[in-house]
Amino acid sequence: MKAVVTVVGVDRTGIIAAVSTIMADHKINIETINQVILGGIFNMAMIVDLADADIDIDALQTVLKEKGDELGVEIRAQNKAIFDAMHRVG
Repeated sequence: MKAVVTVVGVDRTGIIAAVSTIMADHKINIETINQVILGGIFNMAMIVDLADADIDIDALQTVLKEKGDELGVEIRAQNKAIFDAMHRVG
């Protein structure tokens, strides 16, 4: 299963490292990553593949929320198929 992971919050050192470490620790492959900082606001989106993961999407959401709380940013993970359906234009 693929998921969309988003991170939004005030920029600070270590955000990408922290999220990437969680992915590596749980054998989640990062397929695509895009990040930008606009006016001091950090915004990142990742497409990840949980096919070989040792964690499911619900547990991943919990781990990411806890890390986001620790870093002062909002981190979310959504099933990519559901994300795509919710954001389909037309």
